[in-house]
Amino acid sequence: MSALNSSTDIPPSPNTVSVSIINTTSELKGVPAAEFFGPTIAGHQWMAVPVFSFLIQHPSPNAPTQNLLFDLGIRKDWKNLSPVVVDAINAIKWVPGTRKSVSEVLQDGRVDASSIDAVICSHYHFDHIGDPSLFGTKTALVVGPGFRENLVPGYPSNPNSPILESDYTGRELIELDFEDHSRWKVVAVGPFRGIDYFRDGSLYLLDSPGHAIGHISALARVTSTTKSSGTDPDSFVLMAGDAFHYAGELRPSPHVPLPATITPNPFEPLSPTGQHSTCPGNIFQSVLPGKDCCAAIYKPCGAWHHDSAEAERSIQNLQQLDAEPQVLIIAAHDESILDIVDFFPAKLDGFAERGWVSLTKWRFLKDFAQVVGRECQGVRRNDDWARPPSGRDV
Repeated sequence: MSALNSSTDIPPSPNTVSVSIINTTSELKGVPAAEFFGPTIAGHQWMAVPVFSFLIQHPSPNAPTQNLLFDLGIRKDWKNLSPVVVDAINAIKWVPGTRKSVSEVLQDGRVDASSIDAVICSHYHFDHIGDPSLFGTKTALVVGPGFRENLVPGYPSNPNSPILESDYTGRELIELDFEDHSRWKVVAVGPFRGIDYFRDGSLYLLDSPGHAIGHISALARVTSTTKSSGTDPDSFVLMAGDAFHYAGELRPSPHVPLPATITPNPFEPLSPTGQHSTCPGNIFQSVLPGKDCCAAIYKPCGAWHHDSAEAERSIQNLQQLDAEPQVLIIAAHDESILDIVDFFPAKLDGFAERGWVSLTKWRFLKDFAQVVGRECQGVRRNDDWARPPSGRDV
């Protein structure tokens, strides 16, 4: 396996950013899995998902630290979203809930909303765009290709728009263009087209289309061998947004086959001593397509994807980076990481030393306990708390 800072993968750089993952206090229950991926597997028909955002801090020796947010979760007053979105939520009977806005979570961690230089929105869906109006007009809104053409003007000027005019009015609206080399520093980032946001190799915005118009992800360099003069490879946090909705769309893969022995055992709580139990990988063959240990359990599908085939190609690109032990991939709704990672105001920068890549890699398999005839001992399966109050079936 080649090092990620080789010329064929990610350009080397001594520059880094700090990244914190924000548990936005947003949550969606009663989400049918079949609306996002398939095939349907009995015992894993529902999803209850958290919603994550990220604080990215870019230090500079000659200027104040720049603070960015990647996504904003669900606004507390979601019934004030565009009417077409509110009607859709009510029609599909999802159960959204948000206790605090991201601006309030930041304030609790002693980061003032006025210090945020830009909000980078992975895509325009209501559980990601949040409420940008809570941030001052000096906070820019960064969006992916096609945003203006397809979504602007927002509601109420366009009564059918899924976004609000207040999301962008009065602030700089920056639309990325992966073809415009005159404005952006466009580079190859592994298998992705990327934009070197700060032009110093610390943060790349990635073209990861398929789920929604202009969907983007972000890759942040959080440690650098060049900077530290150390021997470990550079480490990266990949903020995937909704490039995938469930880790079973990403794994297994030709780059990360299902192992013969899975450590830690996904059906048991993590050991505080680090001495984790194991379980055999072959018990999961019944949920693998054709019992292929190199094939992801699910593929993206359903009406919530703009282009499912393109979404699958973006996932295939992510699978290449998923093979790297120095890349921590976090999707916006990955419930399986809740008992592993530390959230804001803590930083993710030391994830490699804490073994979070290996701890999170196969944790999602706990959700298939019913399918493979195993008991979860003190571990909550997603389906246990996901079913909506109505008890409706997929």
